[in-house]
Amino acid sequence: MKIVNYIIILLLIGTSCKGKSEENNRTEKPKSEIIKTNEFELIKAENQKGLLILFPCFPCDAENTLSEFDISEISVKNDFSVLAMNLNQRLYLSQKEKQELAEQLTKIVKGQNLSEENIFIGGFSSGGNISLLISDYFVKNKSQIQPKGVFIVDSPIDLLALYNTAKKNLELNFSEPSIQEAKWIKDFFDNEFGNPKNGIANYENNSPSTYETQNIHNLKGLQNLKIRFYTEPDLKWWKENRKNDFEDLNAFYIEKLSDKLKTEFGNKNIELIKTENKGYKANGERHPHSWAIVNEKDLMKWMTE
Repeated sequence: MKIVNYIIILLLIGTSCKGKSEENNRTEKPKSEIIKTNEFELIKAENQKGLLILFPCFPCDAENTLSEFDISEISVKNDFSVLAMNLNQRLYLSQKEKQELAEQLTKIVKGQNLSEENIFIGGFSSGGNISLLISDYFVKNKSQIQPKGVFIVDSPIDLLALYNTAKKNLELNFSEPSIQEAKWIKDFFDNEFGNPKNGIANYENNSPSTYETQNIHNLKGLQNLKIRFYTEPDLKWWKENRKNDFEDLNAFYIEKLSDKLKTEFGNKNIELIKTENKGYKANGERHPHSWAIVNEKDLMKWMTE
């Protein structure tokens, strides 16, 4: 993985001291410190005005996040530290897990002397679910960490819909990656929450939102936060590669949630950002479900406004 270490670069150009000084002022980069543990990878800005906490996709980790999402350099330039968490393999958080994660993050922030003034939380795929749920927990419990904003990147925010789409994909029996993922999702939720035919209470209690019943009780704490939803609803790609319809995509449920929260909260700070042909993995592979749909400069502007 390519990690940029920020150092002061002195360009010895020109013959006068004045010329050197002016050149240095234009090219000098801010310092940062990289700290890696089993729990996280931290790019710590020297002058801290804010903190960005990131959660990875289900099978991913901090290293993957920082290789797929080129946010570190621009964050440090704007005096934001980046805390990329290794917490993964979560589509939701139990109450105990929320408490444990809140305590873990609070300990990291205090232990690393990170900014508590401007905290933003975001995640890709299942990491977006975690970002929404833990942000809601922080606010409702008046925790020491109080995020100013949260964003998600093509996240499966409706667990009941995720189950139903998995069931449909198994019936379609098209595309080996789709079949394998669908089988895992269906088996997982059958074991965790039971078959929805026997009741959906467990899905509602743990999902960020449930479109079928218009349930958003796990997000009520976000009412006064800045919120961004990123999606790339490339239906052509999903049709060709998965035979999915728009109603099968994360993008569909994210758009419905965005509309719901705007109506419920009356919050003008809720944004739905739809991109086109931005989704590519770091290796160049085309995939609308990727970190790349986020414009890093625009995200940083949103965080610093």
